[in-house]
Amino acid sequence: MRTRPLKVALLGCGVVGSEVARIMTTHADDLAARIGAPVELSGVAVRRPSKVREGIDPALVTTDATALVKRGDIDVVVEVIGGIEPARSLITTAFEHGASVVSANKALLAQDGAALHAAAEEHGRDLYYEAAVAGAIPLIRPLRESLAGDKINRVMGIVNGTTNFILDKMDSTGAGYQEALDEATALGYAEADPTADVEGFDAAAKAAILAGIAFHTRVRLDDVYREGMNEVTSADFASAKAMGCTIKLLAICERAADGGSVTARVHPAMIPLSHPLASVRGAYNAVFVESDAAGQLMFYGPGAGGAPTASAVLGDLVAVCRNKLGGATGPGDSAYTQLPVSSMGEVVTRYHISLDVADKPGVLAQVATVFAEHGVSIDTVRQQGRQDGSGEASLVVVTHRASDASLNGTVEALRSLDTVRGVASIMRVEGE
Repeated sequence: MRTRPLKVALLGCGVVGSEVARIMTTHADDLAARIGAPVELSGVAVRRPSKVREGIDPALVTTDATALVKRGDIDVVVEVIGGIEPARSLITTAFEHGASVVSANKALLAQDGAALHAAAEEHGRDLYYEAAVAGAIPLIRPLRESLAGDKINRVMGIVNGTTNFILDKMDSTGAGYQEALDEATALGYAEADPTADVEGFDAAAKAAILAGIAFHTRVRLDDVYREGMNEVTSADFASAKAMGCTIKLLAICERAADGGSVTARVHPAMIPLSHPLASVRGAYNAVFVESDAAGQLMFYGPGAGGAPTASAVLGDLVAVCRNKLGGATGPGDSAYTQLPVSSMGEVVTRYHISLDVADKPGVLAQVATVFAEHGVSIDTVRQQGRQDGSGEASLVVVTHRASDASLNGTVEALRSLDTVRGVASIMRVEGE
């Protein structure tokens, strides 16, 4: 074993960063044995140096992150500060000054992954980011290494624990959206401002990363269709249960049937209870992968939290340090296919549409005619009159597979009918 330690700079010492530092200290001997050389925490960049950080030598703490990554003797920079800047500049500066990088920054990688990979390749450095998607779940490395010889056709998963906790609570207890969100906040699963989670921004960034790796093409955050879950209601869950389904916020990355394009999207969807993702409860994450040779694979585990995310960071750290000792770099960016990313209008799936209609003869025939005129085939219809004297009924239509564009045209035409009082909800049906 080499006795000279590999030096590590840690950017950020919050929930994840403090766990990274703790594991590096408490498991130092094991890490050294696995790597072939000891690793040494040589600097920690923070915003508030006066804060007490248990187990970290105060002499290592600095507020000058740029100076830390420019030192020249740093072998690996671990970036867990998040956001776009200064993280982007610090990572590129680290490459320029001889360090490889381990990052958990999903937003930055989704927006500028191609440029960061190019910078790493230019300077002969590694860029690893297992912790950027699904926390402790080994996912990035299996996609870009274990399945490198296979053709991946679809990646579909629950990649945000906050949203899964909320939807699971609504499903299991009948709670409304706000009630479930309040409980998630009280338990620490949701941030004080939950927008990034419930509006799908967090999941969309992860979808961009997954699609790029799975399909060997460039997929940016702007390419991902995003729809939040704050309009999901108890009535939607009741409809889902009537169909033998539940509702999940899914990140879905697909290769077109002809192989000529890909899509990436995030939205709530009904999913059959028979599908493995339907049984993912609480704040857990799971990703379902479909490929030509391996068939169907599912990756499951805790998707967030200090210790689980730090586990993924340390796994990358071990890999990058091994590469450093061997004088090599691991797999980098693979975008040789250069496939276009199709718009959401071209996506084909099933739909569940709930309409408020006049409770009188001929309404169903009018609605069915509109669907037929727009080329959307109906699978099932359920109509139920109301006992409130309003003269209205609830009409639920489940389609066969149709494009998003044709469904949108259908809904607009339905809204023009005098007998249709309103469109109560529209939800996609996935996993069949």
